[in-house]
Amino acid sequence: MIRKAQFVVSNTDPAKCPKPDRAEIAFIGRSNVGKSSLINMLTGVKELAKTSQRPGKTQLINHFLIDDRWFLVDLPGYGFAKVSRDTKDKWEKMISSYLTGRPNLCGVFVLIDSRLEPQRIDLEFVNWCGEEGVPFVIVFTKADKQSKTQTDKNVKAFLKKMEDIFGDLPDYFVTSAEKGSGKEEVSAFLDELVSEYESEQTN
Repeated sequence: MIRKAQFVVSNTDPAKCPKPDRAEIAFIGRSNVGKSSLINMLTGVKELAKTSQRPGKTQLINHFLIDDRWFLVDLPGYGFAKVSRDTKDKWEKMISSYLTGRPNLCGVFVLIDSRLEPQRIDLEFVNWCGEEGVPFVIVFTKADKQSKTQTDKNVKAFLKKMEDIFGDLPDYFVTSAEKGSGKEEVSAFLDELVSEYESEQTN
């Protein structure tokens, strides 16, 4: 479990991110998928990532130092409403150069809204990650917002699409920031990724 989380820096230029001298795990998802709420739940710091009813609030690469050991990165959402084409292109360029250029990035948590049927934009994004060799896991959010049956149905449908694309399934988690469900499993997985990265660096 995470004991300490502190904000380090926000910027729009991947080249200005902190020195890649420790494990780094990024969180990304469609606008309004519940990313800030999930980060706040995992870290136990209520206002760490700013939650907003307005989609597209995170427009920067935000680095947080976790337990003085690794970086958690809050990335801008994709599929923004109400932004200019030029702004959208800039964001996409920033995100793709960050995801493909950080040597210490050991995992990307792609957040999917469990209330929805599979969305093309999410499938395109995970497909892009696969093509670029970006290591990702899936986190289904907002599982408390509908019945368990409906959540299971939507999760199953998304995983089926993933299987069609990749031939196998990535690691995935079903979470609710409000209820705290999935926190232990996701936290354990984060710890595993960081430990693996650290042992690779010492070998």
